[in-house]
Amino acid sequence: MSGCKPKHPAAAPAYLSGLEPPATGQRVEMEGVTYKVAAPHGIDPASMFFVQVDVDKCMSCGECEAHCPTGAIQEMHPDGQRGVVDPAACVNCGQCLANCPFGAIHEEVSYVGEIFEKLRDPDTVVVSMPAPAVRYGLGECFGLPTGTYVGGKMHAALRRLGFDLIWDNEWAADVTIMEEGTELLERVKKGDKPLPQFTSCCPGWVKFAETYYPDLNDHLSTCKSPIGMLGSLAKTYGAEQSGIAGKKMYTVSIMPCVAKKFEGLRPEMDASGYRDIDATINTRELAWMIKQAGIDFMSLPEEEPDPALGMSTGAATIFGTSGGVMEAALRLAYEVLSGDTLANPDIKVVRAHEGLKTADIPVPNFGTVKVAVVSGLQNAAKLCDEVRAGKSPYHFIEVMTCPGGCVNGGGQPLEPGMLQSSLFRSTVAKINRRYTQRRVG
Repeated sequence: MSGCKPKHPAAAPAYLSGLEPPATGQRVEMEGVTYKVAAPHGIDPASMFFVQVDVDKCMSCGECEAHCPTGAIQEMHPDGQRGVVDPAACVNCGQCLANCPFGAIHEEVSYVGEIFEKLRDPDTVVVSMPAPAVRYGLGECFGLPTGTYVGGKMHAALRRLGFDLIWDNEWAADVTIMEEGTELLERVKKGDKPLPQFTSCCPGWVKFAETYYPDLNDHLSTCKSPIGMLGSLAKTYGAEQSGIAGKKMYTVSIMPCVAKKFEGLRPEMDASGYRDIDATINTRELAWMIKQAGIDFMSLPEEEPDPALGMSTGAATIFGTSGGVMEAALRLAYEVLSGDTLANPDIKVVRAHEGLKTADIPVPNFGTVKVAVVSGLQNAAKLCDEVRAGKSPYHFIEVMTCPGGCVNGGGQPLEPGMLQSSLFRSTVAKINRRYTQRRVG
């Protein structure tokens, strides 16, 4: 395919010569969240903490515990400060971090230092792979209204950071639609695998299912997530199309999610013969890198991703919201089962902002396809219990860990107002705690 080869600059971007990347172990504040600079490789992610509570900042309010879907955060200290008790119990969704009013929860893994070093290396081809939801959150870090689409500027910023290939996870989302939709069709037609089929795109949900409902693993789609597919395709098909050896590539997954860092480290993510995903960062970290590079984001032109693994459809874009995976897969299933073309591709009945939504989709020449869309693992647990008891009426269930889907992921910019209010709340809480301690004493 013509035009697939990266356009290598004559030299690394000028900003890199004067930039001192953060050192391993250093703590850096990025978009109001503290990150520990650490780039783990070859470590079992199930043994790692990806988020943790700073005891000195925790005001014992319990907000994090209220948002934790598994009880992984509990009181661990005499004054009621919380902590993540065991990485096995944590699904790494980051909702505790996103909802802490005191900024007391930090991330334990950040690859930004290693990425800057790779961008400097003339012998490494650095590949960016941003998720659909990132382009709807990134603009908030530059003063734009919540939800503003900045996909073109995002691609332009990645080029100016020095990424050699700008590939896009929306491409792999389209592949996921075909694979997951086809698998559903096979289950419905042949009956050789159990129904309902659960989606497998969300790493927080997959870890939850593997940990708490291992007996239902056969109900999970066998498809990798879009980034799981893109990482392996980048170093195989993408390498072939671009004329670059896969071993020279350094793939960077850019996600709205903390749990994707866990997924990228899963030992089975090596289908390409290399590590499929070399590094994972989230939206906040990308914004910080852009600012560190001195890039004027608002002045950037609109640019497209590179070909081969950069094209996509509208079906891929809606992956970032709850119900999007379901709607995209149903479009395929409807046309294959019925033999008809959808007059209107919008299946709005499955779109959900939060909680649980069910729908019966009439399909000509087949009957009714029963589906459920759920965000939030407490809601998912109820459906899992039904499946376990043999009482589930559904063919297909989409699960997103975060409320409303990836657009509200734990790696997205913090809610407007959260940063401004955290200092005030923290001050009041410290005064109240001191007063209480004095009275007790």
